[in-house]
Amino acid sequence: MIQERLWQVLDTSWADPRTLSALLCGSTAAVVLLKWLGRRKIQQKMEEARRTRDLALERMERAARRFKQENPGTQTAHILSLTMVELAEKLKEGSLSPESVLYSYMGKALEVTREVNCVTDFIHGCEDQLQKLKKQKEKGLLYGIPVSIKDHINCKGHISSGGMVNFLGQVIEEDSVIVQVLKSQGAIPFVKTNIPQTMINYDCSNLIFGQTLNPLNHQKSPGGSSGGEGALIAGGGSILGIGSDVAGSIRLPSSFCGLCGLKPTGNRISKLGVVSSITGMKSVTGMLGPMARDVDSLALCMRALLCEEMFRLDPTVPPLPFDEEVYTSSKPLRIGYYEGDGYFQPSPSMKRAVQQTRKLLQDAGHTLVPFAPPKIDYVVDELFTRGIFSDGAAHLVDCFKGDIVDPNLKSQYNTYRLPALVKRILAIILKPIYPRIARDLSALCGVG
Repeated sequence: MIQERLWQVLDTSWADPRTLSALLCGSTAAVVLLKWLGRRKIQQKMEEARRTRDLALERMERAARRFKQENPGTQTAHILSLTMVELAEKLKEGSLSPESVLYSYMGKALEVTREVNCVTDFIHGCEDQLQKLKKQKEKGLLYGIPVSIKDHINCKGHISSGGMVNFLGQVIEEDSVIVQVLKSQGAIPFVKTNIPQTMINYDCSNLIFGQTLNPLNHQKSPGGSSGGEGALIAGGGSILGIGSDVAGSIRLPSSFCGLCGLKPTGNRISKLGVVSSITGMKSVTGMLGPMARDVDSLALCMRALLCEEMFRLDPTVPPLPFDEEVYTSSKPLRIGYYEGDGYFQPSPSMKRAVQQTRKLLQDAGHTLVPFAPPKIDYVVDELFTRGIFSDGAAHLVDCFKGDIVDPNLKSQYNTYRLPALVKRILAIILKPIYPRIARDLSALCGVG
């Protein structure tokens, strides 16, 4: 009886247009309010991260200013002008102190980041590391060398944001293996640098820390995803940086900023202690590697990293030290090269660089052999793109839950989040007109 009366009341209410309008408006208002509250919560996390960054830079500035006041005779300009090899020699022989080098680079890094927005954090433990160095009897290969670290590489007591809100607030409890090895060799990690959101982008922008500019031309990007490293080193605020590279993330910023960078062979350097928006990627190997102003600096860094400490901390790294005999050998080599791979169209400047390099190598007595990379379409579309997005980019899209998409990444994100069926249909439609885009869409469907 009660149920019948209740349904009679409800039936009458549902028939009333005013009731329906009120319910609809109320529901819409509730949805809008919830979305606004969610977005506001995300923005508050971003604001908190920026405040933390600003406080860290203020602490860094106070430390650099204090040292300058206490040591007015420090030859900062001379220190900053030295190559890394020269700097390492002077530090080892004692003609320069680690303090004078660290605080000189701290001051310069602050100057550069004010100009191009490349530093996201001050690794305050660098001052403790400095004191530990003084007590060590043995001087490592990188004794007293300040090193900048890409944002997503873990440093104890700091966050590794990956340019994403989801990783904010997760303070790291242990240094990554590569940071531990750098410290064991006497290096002093002192700042972390900016990256694009998700790091799957060739620009350097995220909504937490903003856009990084190219120090050589503020109208241009420094490249990505190790763009903060590229900008800081090119601006003179760091002499050695550690970046990461899957599809050009060390090589592109190095090119854009006029630097030297190395993506080592897969698994040559430990990747333990690194944050990523793409996990479980096996067929395409991302790597950590050095960025610097010259090749000699890269070689010195690799000599230092490929040591017993690296192999002890990460037994999955093949225990192969730097091969000095091969590196210093003057024996003529047989080198394959190409000016275009048949997939990506090289710019005129890129072609010219290959041609000039070929001539220099030939003049040095080496044999240069032109070749065409085999099955390039299959390699790029099936092995590379499908290898990165083997789950159809599902995990990457999940990382955006509780985040706001950077405008620079919007078109990529919208493509990633399309249902697999829609991607396949679009691939079929576009195949006769834009075959390469069609193949990319097909590859983004994932494996299976």
